[in-house]
Amino acid sequence: MKKRKRNLLLGPVITIIALTILIIIISTICNIFGVSAEVTTISNNMLETTNQTVKSLFSEEGFKYFFSSPVDSFKTFEPLVLIIISLMAISIGKSSGLLKAIFSPMKKLKPSIVTFLTLFVGIISSFLGVYSYIVLVPLVAVIYQYMGRNSVLGIFTAFIGITLGYGAGIIFNFDDYRLGLLTSAAAKIDVDESYVFNAWSNLYVMLAGTVLLSIIGTVIIETVLKPKVKAGIKEEDELVISKKGLALSSIAFIFLVAVFMYLIIPGMPYSGLLLDQSEEDYIAQLFGGGAPFTDAFIFVFLIIMMVCSGIYGFISKNIKSTNDFSVGLSKEFDNLGYMFVLMFFVSLLISILEFTNLGEVVGALLVSFMSSLEFTGLPLIITMMLVIIIMSFLIPDAVTKWTITAPILVPLFMKANITPDFTQMIFKAADSIGKGLTPFFIYFIVMLAFVEKYNNNDSNKITVFGTLKLLRPTVLLFGVIWFLLIIGWFIIGLPIGPETGPTL
Repeated sequence: MKKRKRNLLLGPVITIIALTILIIIISTICNIFGVSAEVTTISNNMLETTNQTVKSLFSEEGFKYFFSSPVDSFKTFEPLVLIIISLMAISIGKSSGLLKAIFSPMKKLKPSIVTFLTLFVGIISSFLGVYSYIVLVPLVAVIYQYMGRNSVLGIFTAFIGITLGYGAGIIFNFDDYRLGLLTSAAAKIDVDESYVFNAWSNLYVMLAGTVLLSIIGTVIIETVLKPKVKAGIKEEDELVISKKGLALSSIAFIFLVAVFMYLIIPGMPYSGLLLDQSEEDYIAQLFGGGAPFTDAFIFVFLIIMMVCSGIYGFISKNIKSTNDFSVGLSKEFDNLGYMFVLMFFVSLLISILEFTNLGEVVGALLVSFMSSLEFTGLPLIITMMLVIIIMSFLIPDAVTKWTITAPILVPLFMKANITPDFTQMIFKAADSIGKGLTPFFIYFIVMLAFVEKYNNNDSNKITVFGTLKLLRPTVLLFGVIWFLLIIGWFIIGLPIGPETGPTL
């Protein structure tokens, strides 16, 4: 019986292909029955409602799209490019011995402290947006190796921290500015023309969420997740640790970070070169669509790692020639060819899902149903969280979801005496839970590829739904924390940020 069950396990690539076929079948059935929804968006400071229907690939347009889009989708698949750059940076840091010199002394830390630090860093790194996945997930895997920990557990912990901590953090993140623009527009158009969104408006809830998720989350991971993750075989290397190399590379690091910071500080001689000077608001200069900072971050990370690792590597003799340095940039790509295969099929899956409009139509129908219930107070908040979690299964991207839902939900909550700022906070909390439960989230697949890379235990079979099942209890418990935090904050009525409360 066990053998039969084991044979039924589907590998990630086959699972992604099966999900793609399932989306094609479901969208075709919906198209035959004329499933559609009224989708309200904001255009030129006006509400614009259009009727969206689910499209089928079994049509002239669909066939053309299916055969012509895969190459273009893969070429423009941004996560793939970002991962390549990030891996180059981490590769040179590992092959030079710099990462070993920094993190090996932390072997003495208790496992629970390591879990707490990983979780906490994951939560606060959400300020970097998707870069937190790109940088932290592969970096944590290497760090756990040098700390004598299980790299697979480190990958899971980092992923959970970033994903479930999306609504928390110590400052606003990359998406907050774009979400805030939608929140502000929705509030002004339909209810209050004088409303102004403040990116710091949810600061107190975010800080509380950071503390609770880090502390309680550590207990959850140590007691629920850790016992289920089998340890892999530990690998050793002969890289030399050099105190002189570490000191000089630290000086170089401080200098380069100072230069980078200067480039995002406005108003000083030759400063602010990575800001969008056409914007007046600093947040828009930093995170706006035309801000060089958002695209430059990963490249700056690569430059810093190359310089610091180069200095350390040559001084420690871990790198003996420029050829060693060049090869060192590619070491972390070992056993990752599988990831590129996954990325191709995921890019195809996502592009087909977007073409069919299935997620958008389902999301619009859910929001329409929710608004027809005429709930207020706690029932409205709980319903919204459940709706957003369900929507996240097909639409993991926060900005895409909020584009569809903000024009309806923000006015609905304002009329129920709930501030737009708190409404956005509820959305972020629910979105973070939903992204931890769906196989359609791009960075879940990225995480899965790194788990496979560090899974050198033959008894572990890495599958999409197997990994989701493994993580589900932890994600749901984190979700309970979010629900209790949001509901408790609303009932008590504490300020959610500077001069902002949950109710009007």
